[in-house]
Amino acid sequence: MFDKYTTSTAFLEALQEAGVSYIFCNLGSDHPAIIESLAEARQKGIKLPKVITCPHEMVALSAAHGFAQVTGKPQAVIVHVECGTQNLGGAIHNAAKGRVPVLIFAGASPFTQEGEMIGSRNEFIHWIQDVFDQRGIVRGYVKYNNEIRSGKNVKQLVHRALQIAQSDPKGPVYLVGPREVMEEDAERIIINPALWEPIRPSALPEEGVQEIVINLVNAKNPLIITSYLGRNSKAVNELIRLSERLSIPVIESVPNYMNFPSNHPMHCGYLWNSQEQNDLLSRADAVLVLDSDVPWIPLKNKPSEHCKIYYIDVDPLKEQMPLWYIPSQRFFRADSYTALQQLNQLLERTSINQEVVRKRYKIIEKIHCEQRKNWREQEQYREDVITPEYLTACVREIVDENTIIVNEGISNYEAIYRHIQVSKPGSIIGSGAGSLGWNGGASIGVKLAMPDKKVINLTGDGSYLFSIPSTVHWMARRYQTPFLTVIYNNRGWKSPKLSTLGVHPKGIASKINEFWVSFEPSADLAKIAEAAGGAYAQTVTKPGELKEALQNGLQALEKGRSAVLDVYLPSVEEE
Repeated sequence: MFDKYTTSTAFLEALQEAGVSYIFCNLGSDHPAIIESLAEARQKGIKLPKVITCPHEMVALSAAHGFAQVTGKPQAVIVHVECGTQNLGGAIHNAAKGRVPVLIFAGASPFTQEGEMIGSRNEFIHWIQDVFDQRGIVRGYVKYNNEIRSGKNVKQLVHRALQIAQSDPKGPVYLVGPREVMEEDAERIIINPALWEPIRPSALPEEGVQEIVINLVNAKNPLIITSYLGRNSKAVNELIRLSERLSIPVIESVPNYMNFPSNHPMHCGYLWNSQEQNDLLSRADAVLVLDSDVPWIPLKNKPSEHCKIYYIDVDPLKEQMPLWYIPSQRFFRADSYTALQQLNQLLERTSINQEVVRKRYKIIEKIHCEQRKNWREQEQYREDVITPEYLTACVREIVDENTIIVNEGISNYEAIYRHIQVSKPGSIIGSGAGSLGWNGGASIGVKLAMPDKKVINLTGDGSYLFSIPSTVHWMARRYQTPFLTVIYNNRGWKSPKLSTLGVHPKGIASKINEFWVSFEPSADLAKIAEAAGGAYAQTVTKPGELKEALQNGLQALEKGRSAVLDVYLPSVEEE
């Protein structure tokens, strides 16, 4: 037992009771009581979540994000007052938009200055870091925020916050606690975590199940589109059952999980920032959208006006997106796994024209095979240049059943998904959001969660730099979380160039080929990781060097060492 039991002690105990394994910390002057409680716990062998020291807050939250994605279990992040909160940067956006549960705690500047209470102001920074609305910094991104005012109910606040974080739509939560409050003596209370479980998954109404099944059975050209159904691996198998039973093709739109096996005959590719109309989408007379924020971009690519659309999602109205609408026959707030079970159960009792299903299967299978043939042709070896398609095909050769891919390839997202060809649930993850730099911390989180897995991080050079690689690789060495990073290096930001060309295809920027996105002269990106974390570092500029370099990276992993391969693709200025 603790000799000195404070609000901070109760806070840490609550995290332990809730099943939190790690606290990703960037500590400051507001955390002396937390540090004291952690130190006493270590001295006495009292079990608390393990502290992971994170020299940058963006990496801390990204690591918690990655851990939660592959386990479903939220972790804790501790940062320093409003400065540390702001330094979370885009990571808080990623957790919010990616629907990832995590608890963030920040201290607050002391509210006394003459020694009235333990923890009163004693450093000049306490005046400078005192702001009117610290919680307002993240209010637009968190599901819940509150201030800890007493040790008497701190455990209840922690369990409530985690309950909200884990209830669909999941997301980050934020608590703050002034230094004096966290220093206060408190009486230990016992909380039963079983009484703070998240909300149970929701189901479709019976009439909704019947309507969807009737329309899918009677449709000539049904289609399924999904983006993040694969966050629950069990939902993937249910989707396969539905697709096979009616021969419905599946398209993944901007996926951030493996939602449907790439090698399955009903898999018909991906939608990204498509500038052309997808044929299957245009011909569809019934579309079932499952877990997708952006199933298509209606400016140039959408279903016909006669198509019946059914939308099933944990957040079907996208209430945090000011501009969003996909006019649909019905919107259902439901868990995709539960909904698919319901649909499949009714289909087992429904009369189906098997001849129609068989004919459709052959048509879709042919589309699948032709698509894959075209993709294989794009993977051809070239003497003069390393293409993203060839690079991904080479990475595919070192992927096995024990691999998890962390993907932040940005302008090469589509090439990576097409050519990595994942077929196992949980084998690939993306941030699910739009702030770059998630990849490095996420790889650490995945490796902490699943130390026996081989983690391969595929990233662009821009997102690699955003990830704060010096912090990432220092942490990877200290906490023994080695992973292989492959940088798709085009020496610049290709995405802003593509965005400009999408709006002004024949504009002045295109004519003079100036988009202000070049990273030339290029930094030695791999050496950053070598200097900061002792990683194996290699720059690859020739196609003939690539496969050997990947083997070198694997050998480093086998020895417990991270590896970074900086692979030169055609320059953003050349394309």
